[in-house]
Amino acid sequence: MTTPRPTSVPDGYTTVTPWIVTKDTAGLLDFITEAFGAEELSRLDVGDGVIGHAEARIGDSIVMMFDSPFAVETPGLLRLFVDDADAVVRRAVGAGATVVTEPTELFWGDKVGRVRDPFGNLWWIQQRLAEPPPDEIAARAQDPGYAEAMTYVQASLGPALPAPRSAGAPA
Repeated sequence: MTTPRPTSVPDGYTTVTPWIVTKDTAGLLDFITEAFGAEELSRLDVGDGVIGHAEARIGDSIVMMFDSPFAVETPGLLRLFVDDADAVVRRAVGAGATVVTEPTELFWGDKVGRVRDPFGNLWWIQQRLAEPPPDEIAARAQDPGYAEAMTYVQASLGPALPAPRSAGAPA
């Protein structure tokens, strides 16, 4: 009797699963639970309080994380689709996040806000408001109000991420 071949994606996971690498995975788990209603699925303490692997479910997605052994930290950049962007941004701020971009309605029909969590990760909080057809999206993109909103959203990210290296600059 042959064992059936497993599916390529385990039950409960999606094709792409984000990893967040941080110096304080326990704190990150507390933050995402409070801010985004995450459900902790697993936590593997490898000694001295170091978390070697942890998983949490936010909505229908699993996020994996571990305490970083690396000298350089790389923030995670994550998009979180929600039903109420304003409420989720307020909840994230209450849990210790800093607003990078206030929730703003953009021309393609989404309201987008961004917060930086206490661990340096940047969360795009995104709410679908409408699904306009392509011709309406094109018209909205030319509307001065939506153009101003887009300018704000693009400018607000400025200091939130490190500046890109110049071509030929050392790593």
